[in-house]
Order: sequence, then structure tokens, then C-alpha cells
Amino acid sequence: MKLSDSHCHLSDPQFDADRDAALERALAAGVRCFMEIDAPELAERYPCMYATVGVHPHEAAKATEETFARIRDLAAHPKVLAIGEIGLDYHYDFSPRDVQQRVFTRQLELAAEFRKPIVIHTREAWDDTLALVGQASGVPHGGIMHCFTGDAAQAQQALDAGFHLAFGGVLTFPKAELLREAARMTPEDRMLIETDCPYLAPVPYRGKRNEPAFVVETARRLAEVRGATVESIADVTTRNFQNLCLPHAARNG
Repeated sequence: MKLSDSHCHLSDPQFDADRDAALERALAAGVRCFMEIDAPELAERYPCMYATVGVHPHEAAKATEETFARIRDLAAHPKVLAIGEIGLDYHYDFSPRDVQQRVFTRQLELAAEFRKPIVIHTREAWDDTLALVGQASGVPHGGIMHCFTGDAAQAQQALDAGFHLAFGGVLTFPKAELLREAARMTPEDRMLIETDCPYLAPVPYRGKRNEPAFVVETARRLAEVRGATVESIADVTTRNFQNLCLPHAARNG
């Protein structure tokens, strides 16, 4: 069984004491590919790890022209697969909403310029997120709705806009039936799985630090929801990740 964790934060300080051990546990569980968020310097250390680069909406107010220059420089890095995580977060409003929108739009333009997929973070900002994506000519090079937690109607909106849906630990939570309904109707070729570690650990690890090895629990729950085997879910989500994000040489290497 070969799994891919399409969204992880192994650069987080919570992994400073056992990062290599966490990776070893993931490899033992069948995880063969990791997409590390906004840490290409970490991805350079591990052959099985790739990265994104971008400004999270929480940090939008701190973005400067130097920030965008950094993204531009790193977007061409061979291990940088996507621009993200980018988007809007109206729950915390750590950055003013107009600033979030402006920074998001700039990064959508960079993704188009460098022909990279986008990784979207959206929280309590669904309509504005899709509107800005649409104004930026959609997702011509693909996109991921990171940690998708919406219902079937929102899933259809995202799918119609061209996104893949990435399911994480929330899929395993007892009260997440609307999300499981969305997972049930998602086309096979548009599903991904992720951990978002160290956050949102799945059942039976809920409340603990999440790590890439736990993505297998999300795969198991997704298999149950769809009446499939965990092996088939692992295969299809890994293939989807490769087709969307990995350059041809890496996919066949």
C-alpha cells in the first residue's frame, strides 16, 4: 500500500525533537510521498518530500514586495509543486479581510505565471474565496481544497471550479456526517488525503499531535464511506496527487 500525505507541516516546532522518527513511522505505515507546506528547505533534505510556497491568510498583513519576490524565486525550485497554502480566513481575522483578498489575488497571479496548482485554505470565507478564484480565471493548472470540511453542495461547487478535495482527520470525527456525504459523492479522480499535521489528528488519535503516519486512518474511513478497500483508496489518492502535482520525471522516477 502506497499513501501520499498531500498536506503536512513537519517544519512545525512540535516535530523538532522527533522529525526523522515521525518520517520513519510514516514510511513504515506506507506513506511514500509528503507535501510540506511552505518549507522547501526541509523538502530538500528528504527525497520523498516536496513543498509548497506561499503566504497563509493569517500572515497576509505581514506580506511585502520582498515576500512576493521570495515566492517568485522559490516557485521555480524543482521541489516546489504548488503555491499555498493561500486563501481567506474570516474566522480569526488575524489580517484585515481586504488585505487577505489582495494578497490572495497576488498569489493566484503567481500560480498562473508559474503554471503551478494552488492549495487553498478557506474558513468562513467560502463565497469570497471562490469569487476571487473565478476572477483570476479559475484554476487552469489545478487546485486543492485543503482540509475540505464542507457539505455536498460546497463539494460540488469546488469540483465545478476545477478543484481536488483533500480529506483529513475531520472525516473520522463522529459528527462529520455531512462531510462524509461530500466524500461519498466526490469523483474518484478528484480525491486526496492529508494530515495537516500536527493539527487535526484523526480518530483514534484525536486530541494528540497529528503526524503523517496517521493518514492511514483517514484512508480507512474514506474507504468505509465509499464502500472501497483501503488499498484502492491509497492507490487512487496517490495517483491523483501525482497527476496533479508531480512533474513527469518525478512521477516515473
